Amino acid sequence: MKMDVERAAEALFEAEATGVQTGLLSVAHPAMTLDDAYAVQAALVARKRAAGLGVIGWKIGLTSRAMQQALMIDTPDSGVLLSDMAFPDGAVIPAGRFIQPRIEAEIAFAMKAPLKGEGVTREDVLAATDYVAPSLEILDTRILRADPATGVPRRITDTVSDNAANGGIVLGDQRHAPEAVDLRWVGAIVKRDGVVEETGLGAGVLDDPVTGILWLVRRLARYGMGIEAGQVLLSGSFIRPVEAPPGSCFEADFDAFGSVSLSFAEA
Repeated sequence: MKMDVERAAEALFEAEATGVQTGLLSVAHPAMTLDDAYAVQAALVARKRAAGLGVIGWKIGLTSRAMQQALMIDTPDSGVLLSDMAFPDGAVIPAGRFIQPRIEAEIAFAMKAPLKGEGVTREDVLAATDYVAPSLEILDTRILRADPATGVPRRITDTVSDNAANGGIVLGDQRHAPEAVDLRWVGAIVKRDGVVEETGLGAGVLDDPVTGILWLVRRLARYGMGIEAGQVLLSGSFIRPVEAPPGSCFEADFDAFGSVSLSFAEA
């Protein structure tokens, strides 16, 4: 039976509005494909845009080998960044804003020119980039992490459908020309409540964060789409996701590359 894309998107939309997660689509639709999942994502984003939100960029996820192996996949995924996802450096996230937030550290690319097409090169990405900056991504999930009846964990089709678990983005204030920094060696020390939780290097993202951008451009090209000037791209996390309970505070120290922080209000 062909899955009902609109119904699935509506369930995710309602889950975010109510704060009550919906069941795994991969359990309800075991034969669903990645194409099905991206169709659900597109329908979900369309609902958000109809509600007045704008597109501010894209995120790339599941770029590290550890995360790919955990989900038994061999490819990243992507999602759409929307205007209500942008928070300033040092922001305090209001209580109840997210359902099950987690934090990742990433290198963000701000674009000054569009990128489109299968033939885009690494040099094209660098030329189209206005600046790179330290960032934190807030992940959230409108879909259960595991099926309560069987304990089966969510699959890549669930995550993609849920707009790649997008929640929010916090950019640091520092700006760098992309060609002036070896992004493979840009690293971060991520602390939660003053305790080091994770460390990592940009090379954890497909050996080079620019490769993540190339992957995104080429994936979008298959649908006749591309990246627009002015958009922000999250190139992929080089740390595992860190749980963000109410009252927690996060600091990411990228050394000379900069820093970025946020905290979550008490419940």
